Amino acid sequence: MTPTAALSANRDPLVEEFLRYLSDERNASPRTLKAYRQALTTFGAETKRSWKKCNADDFRDYLFALMKRGQARSYVRLQFSALRSFYQFLAARKRLRHNPVREVQMPKIEKKLPLVLTRQQIEELLSAPTRETKSRAAPVWMPLRDVAIMELFYSSGLRLSELAALDVADLDPYTESVRIFGKGRKERVCPVGLPALETISRYRAAANVHTGPLFINKARKRMSARSIWLVLKRYVRYTSIPISISPHKLRHSFATHMLDRGADLRSVQALLGHASLSTTQIYTHVTVERLKKAYADAHPRA
Repeated sequence: MTPTAALSANRDPLVEEFLRYLSDERNASPRTLKAYRQALTTFGAETKRSWKKCNADDFRDYLFALMKRGQARSYVRLQFSALRSFYQFLAARKRLRHNPVREVQMPKIEKKLPLVLTRQQIEELLSAPTRETKSRAAPVWMPLRDVAIMELFYSSGLRLSELAALDVADLDPYTESVRIFGKGRKERVCPVGLPALETISRYRAAANVHTGPLFINKARKRMSARSIWLVLKRYVRYTSIPISISPHKLRHSFATHMLDRGADLRSVQALLGHASLSTTQIYTHVTVERLKKAYADAHPRA
């Protein structure tokens, strides 16, 4: 058994108390809990020291080791986000006098501009189910469901986990909106465009979906996030789109196209459910880059 597996088998009571706190009091998502557990377990297995005896030098050594292995800066920052939050929790509960992780300076993340689809590529993707060879084994309503999924992603800029968690009751066709529970179970309401609403209505009628999960599989159970991801992956084969497609690229495209058409940054921030405006601002860089390219391609003295 590896050290990590051994530590996982004999779970640390302090870590378990911290994860319960995140789940019960901070409404952390299962994905966050899993990532934090893994980060704390890995650090504990590698340092082999008690939490109370670790000091700033131990964390600097760990940071250096991660960077030396070539780990992505985003991964390193996630590991230390878990450690910092854990030690803040211990200090707040009077288990420690201070948080030694705060003394460690993190490497800056290189901000990459998100890849977005053009409006023409979006239209091509949304019409892909009509070009797919129909499978005899699949219910006739599944292509409608798949278009509805892609329409809603692009219409409202949802995260994958948010769309997968939707129930029929969350969608209000009369106010043309959808209620979403985002990160930390924060509730927001997003508008839904008429094409998305119409496609969802046709899918629900064909699949006889009136209560419970909004998007179901052949067994009439809630679709998993992975299954929804595979919907996009399957249909991109019927397009000329040269890049891989993910739900997040549709979210990126939603935000960029909103700003392209004159939406203000604060509105886009609210629609995306971003806690910080700086997270949304990256999309302004995308629109500027697109304008610069259009200028370079079209202006005679560019």
